Amino acid sequence: MATTKLLTDAEVERIPAVKAVFDDIRATRKSDFVNNFWRGLANDPASLKRVWEQLKTVMVTDSAIDPLTKEMIYIAVSTANGCSYCIHSHTAAARAKGMTDAQHGELVSIIGLAGQTNHLVTAMQIPLDPQFEVK
Repeated sequence: MATTKLLTDAEVERIPAVKAVFDDIRATRKSDFVNNFWRGLANDPASLKRVWEQLKTVMVTDSAIDPLTKEMIYIAVSTANGCSYCIHSHTAAARAKGMTDAQHGELVSIIGLAGQTNHLVTAMQIPLDPQFEVK
């Protein structure tokens, strides 16, 4: 259960700043669907706009990293942070961008391995190799 109200489309229509962001979400995604994350964040129109603009800049704008890889990175970070909502949301986005079952299986293996080795290095307090330092 949400800890904040999820704004309905009727409520959004009465808040011009929120409506503008929702319209942009729909246009950018070429879909009428606006997911619950944005509906919850819409309680704070300034945060809604700021986070949406950040997301567009990082996830939508053409860059050196392709869109599918961005979504897979988002899944990995969301897993590390324990955010079930984002894992599901970005897995759906990655699948929509072409992620196969084989790629998802590999991704989950990499996430699991990285988590394991990160914990082992932390537990053993292994010092950094000088060759890995940025010079």
